[in-house]
Amino acid sequence: MIPFSPPRMDQKIVDAVIDTLYSGWITTGPKTKRFEQMLTAYGGHQSTLCVSSGSAGLELMLRWFGVRPGDEVIVPACTYSATANVVVH
Repeated sequence: MIPFSPPRMDQKIVDAVIDTLYSGWITTGPKTKRFEQMLTAYGGHQSTLCVSSGSAGLELMLRWFGVRPGDEVIVPACTYSATANVVVH
């Protein structure tokens, strides 16, 4: 069993969240672009694209790989409904 691990929460993190909320940019914007650049540098690949949710990421990948209606997509049996819903969408 994997033990529960609460997120690290200190004043620096709280201040960053508040700053983000007041910036008017929640899922996109300059902080996201900076994060994409940092991930790209860390991973050493050509580029990074952050999206607003796991569902958006799954849909993007299905489209990227050319999955079309009628194609077979296998999803885990033990998962959240969004995993299969993105395929249906």
